[in-house]
Amino acid sequence: MKINHLIKLGAFGISTILFRRKKAILGTIILTDKCNLHCKHCSVNNITSVVYSYTNIRREMEYMYKQGIRILFFCGGETFLWSSENKTLRDLVREAKEMGFYIVNVVTNGTYKLNLPEADLILLSLDGDRERHNIIRGDTYDTIMKNIDEAASDNICLYMAINKINQTCIRQVCDVAKNKPAVKAVSFNFHTPYPDTEELELSIDEKKNCCDTISELIDMGYPVFNLKSAFPYIVDNSFPTPCHQCVVMENGKLTVCGRCIDVPGLCEKCGYFFAAEYTLVFSGKIKIAIDMLRTYLRYI
Repeated sequence: MKINHLIKLGAFGISTILFRRKKAILGTIILTDKCNLHCKHCSVNNITSVVYSYTNIRREMEYMYKQGIRILFFCGGETFLWSSENKTLRDLVREAKEMGFYIVNVVTNGTYKLNLPEADLILLSLDGDRERHNIIRGDTYDTIMKNIDEAASDNICLYMAINKINQTCIRQVCDVAKNKPAVKAVSFNFHTPYPDTEELELSIDEKKNCCDTISELIDMGYPVFNLKSAFPYIVDNSFPTPCHQCVVMENGKLTVCGRCIDVPGLCEKCGYFFAAEYTLVFSGKIKIAIDMLRTYLRYI
């Protein structure tokens, strides 16, 4: 991350805390809900299978930039399925960088070739060891490992949603992050119980056990892209919701925090670590802010 970008993000954080602003700094654009997988924990894939046009996506990028958003995520569905008007995902990442976004990340299920060195991070979903990942996502584990090994650059961050099925596999995913040269780190979430996926939700005790495991691995030097100081708040969902510093845009509709905000009662069961981390930082938790600064400098 460039020093001038870091200074500007720091100024944003300070002004947000001092003046209790609810201005967003992180934006996610949904390119499509079309996906080649039907994962057990996902409730947003292939609802319409519409691939949004380049014209619309470009307009959304420009809108977010004008609103002051400087950290941008492209998400799906499966992002590598997106193409429109002779543009590909690589074109979007390049244009976002040229537009002035400080950090541009892409979320993927990892079943397509990972040839995207322009992205700051490719957040790749890996949900356990081979057995449990394949239970959740279908027979894709070996394909993902092959794509990681053949990746164009070392900008991959594994992305694990911890649930009832894979909660014992945290160490295995961390081992992949530690031992694969193309992987910078691993980022964890807890399963957020969207409708029809409630059976995968972890109890508070299970969440605590998972965070204890992640904390031990951080202490052992494993590359974890989460803030250990935020874990107590994440375990019992005592962080503020929604996260006003994060927004999601899909087909022209802007939503504060995430798509779960429209589901009654779901915010109180939020499992997104980054949402907790951002709300805690921007509510003035100095220890967590220092932890975030150290972590971002290490992995971005």
